[in-house]
Amino acid sequence: VEYFEQTKRQVIATREWVKKELLCLGFTFGDSMTNFIFASHARVPAQVIFDGLREKHIFVRHFSAKRIENYLRISIGTEEEMRRFLEATAAIIEEYQG
Repeated sequence: VEYFEQTKRQVIATREWVKKELLCLGFTFGDSMTNFIFASHARVPAQVIFDGLREKHIFVRHFSAKRIENYLRISIGTEEEMRRFLEATAAIIEEYQG
């Protein structure tokens, strides 16, 4: 039980930090209370971000269904993993926008 509670607290803290960072990068999303964030970027298509992350061996989910085709499902990992994800995502956005 103690391990579960500690892990849950860490996931929540990391998720909240990542949400703030994603907002700064221009993402929008609902208020996630889970271990993932379902996010969309207004100027950069989800497919572009998905492909760029995959090239860097950073894996998020992307769906092709019409209503959610511009969203990414971003699972919460360790702080180090999420820092790497955020840095790579920022670089992809910057490169796309020129």
